[in-house]
Amino acid sequence: MALKFLKHKWHKTTLIGTGVFVVLLFIAAFVINSYWSPVLSSKVKDAVIKATDSLYSVDFSDADLHVLEGRVLFYNVTLKIDTPVYNRLKARGLAPNNLFSVHVKRLILSHIHPFKLYFNHVVDIDRISLTSPDVQLSYQLNHTKDTVNKDHRTIWQKISKSIKYIHVGDILLNDIKFKYKNYSGNKLAVSELKEMNLQANDLLIDSATQTDKSRLMYCKNIIADLNDYKGTTADGLYKFKIKQLKLSTQISQLMVHGATFEPVNPLTFFGKTLQDRFAFGIDSLWLNNFDYLNYHKYRIINASSLVVKGCDFSLFNNPGKPKTFKDKINSFPNVAIYQVNARVKIDTIRLKHVNVTYSEHNKKSNMDGSIYFNNTSGTILNATNNKEALQKNNLMRISLNSYFMNRGNFSTTFVLNLTDPDAAYSYTAHMGPMDLSVVNTALMPFAQVKITNGTLKSLDFKFDANRRRSKGTVTVLYNNLKVKLLKTDTVHSTLRGKMVASLFANIFILKHDNPDAPGLIPRSFHIDMKRQPNFSFFKAIWQSLLQGLKPSVGYDKKTQKATSERMAQSELKKKNRQTKKEQRQARRAERKLKRKLKKERKEAEKAAEAKQ
Repeated sequence: MALKFLKHKWHKTTLIGTGVFVVLLFIAAFVINSYWSPVLSSKVKDAVIKATDSLYSVDFSDADLHVLEGRVLFYNVTLKIDTPVYNRLKARGLAPNNLFSVHVKRLILSHIHPFKLYFNHVVDIDRISLTSPDVQLSYQLNHTKDTVNKDHRTIWQKISKSIKYIHVGDILLNDIKFKYKNYSGNKLAVSELKEMNLQANDLLIDSATQTDKSRLMYCKNIIADLNDYKGTTADGLYKFKIKQLKLSTQISQLMVHGATFEPVNPLTFFGKTLQDRFAFGIDSLWLNNFDYLNYHKYRIINASSLVVKGCDFSLFNNPGKPKTFKDKINSFPNVAIYQVNARVKIDTIRLKHVNVTYSEHNKKSNMDGSIYFNNTSGTILNATNNKEALQKNNLMRISLNSYFMNRGNFSTTFVLNLTDPDAAYSYTAHMGPMDLSVVNTALMPFAQVKITNGTLKSLDFKFDANRRRSKGTVTVLYNNLKVKLLKTDTVHSTLRGKMVASLFANIFILKHDNPDAPGLIPRSFHIDMKRQPNFSFFKAIWQSLLQGLKPSVGYDKKTQKATSERMAQSELKKKNRQTKKEQRQARRAERKLKRKLKKERKEAEKAAEAKQ
């Protein structure tokens, strides 16, 4: 029975015509798919070779074109280096610093326009998706600036004869396996990343964008996103973790959240190395106006500012170091910046809410002592090892405000010479009022002294220093200072008080106030300290300060010597008294023994007489 909607002849004609058209369309699509797949493969391979001057070639096991879906699929895509071409470029000094190799199981080009490619020679694709790409990047410093090449043409100029322009809306790479090999150091350094995502937007290669410096690799924006990255250093002494890392080339910003760098336990660490043990954790870090292209090409870190917010940094001096070892000059900031495996130029570094701890083990007291700087904020200007930048300005300036031992408001300014062979630097500091007993966590292990009472009014010091010496002035104003001298209790592994010595120190040695009386000129002390090679930057500053603090409270070298002699005499007298006491006890014991023997002899004689 005929259908009701086919009761008219024109209905049947329309249906038949439509059916024929659809069939012809599918036949045409099949023919085009079959025809275009090899054409497209040839076009892609040819474009890669031309764009890279034959340095790279691309290959894939199969390519499917689906005209009706507007989609192209490539399977087992491999981008590889032509080694002979690379060697020839290297011999001519034209080889790039970075080399890539990529393997992708499946590459999908969505919403393509094949007729534009065939008739207009235009590549226009809405999206490219890569499934589980395996990327390997190797870096070797072949040159430090753009090489001079006879062929000055851009990529667009090289492909313009066969393709007018290339446009891709989005490029998505998810779950990337990334392996990075760095040949620039003394030995090969290998890093591996997993679960990294990469997204590039608005890739456009044409006559206008060939010189567009606002684009990176012809893309309007490239976003790299790395989550939960963990690893261990090559020596196995440290573990590191990054919760999130994100790079956006459009806003030229690198963001890091939740970065930690932690050492193994102290016993294992100090058993393997003589290095100092340090650790840090950063809540967030922003590198602004970061020139990623320069970093990618030449390992140059250029940025307008680096912002670090919420950071805990701790340094523990290795107690097992021998007395003679190489100079620790590399701990100086104006020397350490040259140890960075990159050229660095950061105009401003801003620190917010940073906590710094310096600790060291004192062998005499057998205890660990620590100095804390809490809630530190400040700026570092002109952090650079770039030769051109140093010719204009060779001084790095550091201004910090902190709380010493989480109590005293402490402000300091450093000026470091970045080109001086002796690593010259100067610094000034001021600290406001606080209870002096809070420094006992450092003073007791380091000096075996405990402050039982005292109020700091202010502390000011100024030094000019370098790798050899520290010269400066220390002025400390305080009231009602009293101390207790300590000695090591080897039985209980602690410190106990010296009652007599403490009384002697408080009465005869210490100056309890500075100035000694209202209206008098405060005491200031000039320091000239020779730096020991094993003094790190922090330790050199601390030891210089100590040499001013000790005489400020009346405990200078002369007093220390006199005190030692007097205490030695006191100990000698004590020993003499003890010896005399022991001698008296010995004589009493001897007399007692004689009486006992005499008594026993008489009793024996009586017993003998009774028997007779």
